[in-house]
Formats: sequence, structure tokens, C-alpha cells
Amino acid sequence: MFSAVAPRYDLVNDLASLGQDRRWRAAVADALKPQPGELILDVAAGTGASSAAIAQSGASVVSTDLTAGMVAVGHRRHPDQVFVVGDATNLPYADGVFDAATSSFGLRNVCDPSQALSELLRVVRSGGTLVICEFSTPTSKLMRWLNYRWLSIALPIVSTIASSNAVAYSYLSDSILEWPDQHGLAVMLEETGWKDIQWRNLTGGIVAMHRAIRP
Repeated sequence: MFSAVAPRYDLVNDLASLGQDRRWRAAVADALKPQPGELILDVAAGTGASSAAIAQSGASVVSTDLTAGMVAVGHRRHPDQVFVVGDATNLPYADGVFDAATSSFGLRNVCDPSQALSELLRVVRSGGTLVICEFSTPTSKLMRWLNYRWLSIALPIVSTIASSNAVAYSYLSDSILEWPDQHGLAVMLEETGWKDIQWRNLTGGIVAMHRAIRP
């Protein structure tokens, strides 16, 4: 499914988020505070758009995604970035090799998110940072209603017009609505060993960015 949507993935994301995805990626880069020379892992990186925003700092980013089609498109769009085909629940990296790790809108698509968080804990050094940016639960009733209407009505229309696979974006809507809220993801992070967990709501809580430290 993700290979099928890879060529237009970034375009549809931009349209579906009304351009907000650019602000969300910038917020992730700010939260990571990447430094030149650091090695940062971006898991479920898709075509590498989030990785590119982080790499502007001078840090080295390893973009890892399970879908070979996404990685192939990423290679073409960002030839200077490092891309690896890899499973978030069984990362092909040694213990503690990364200074920080991140995942933007990808953890929700992993078959076992808790196992993925445990793997991220394993490959990040002690004191390293994790930033998860994911769709979440809006903080007001009005925003929750608007978000639900957008996901159930507007998003299917956008995906039908702009995407090669409208069914994939039907899955997207369902996965967002079924994903845990801000507190639920914080609990998942704590249960897998991450500490000093904080979150920040973006766009009224439509998206939440969680930041945690590897003890």
C-alpha cells in the first residue's frame, strides 16, 4: 500500500494537512535540537521529508523505513541523505549508536508500537532524546468535531483527486481515529523505559509531539 502511494505521498500529505505538515516537521527539528556531527535516526521516515528538515542542522540523519518503494522515492528526492530499508520492531543497528531518534506519523503504522519504542530505546545512547510526532486527540470539542469531519469527509475527497490509491487514505483516517491520545502515548513511552516524558500539542492537539530521554 505504501509503495503504491509513494510517488505522490508528500503532495497528498501537504494537501491533506493544508500545509501544516511543514510546520510540524520544523517543530520536530526544533525539539530534537540536533547538533552538527550528531547521528540521528528517523524511523518510519517515508520519503525522508522529516529527515531533510533535521539534516539542515548539520547532523547526520539515517532515514529508515520498512517500505522499499518509499525509500526509492526518498533516494531520488534527497540523494545526499542516507536511506535504509529496515523494520522498526527489529532495527538493524547496534546498541546505543544514535545520539537521538525520531518518528513522524509513522509509529501509528507499526504493527507493534511498543516493540518499536523498545527498539528505539536500545539504539539510542544514554541521555539521548526521542521525539515522536503523531496525530492525536484535539483538546476542544469544536476541534474534535472539525477534525472528525475532515478525516471522514474531506480527506477521502482529497485522496481521490490527488492520490493513486484512495483506499490507503481511508486506512489513514481509521488509524488516526483509533490511535491513543496524548496521555495514552505518554504511558506507552513510560512502559517501554523512556523517562522525562513531555508532550506539546500542535494545531490544537490534532497533532501531538512527545519528547523523552533515554536514561
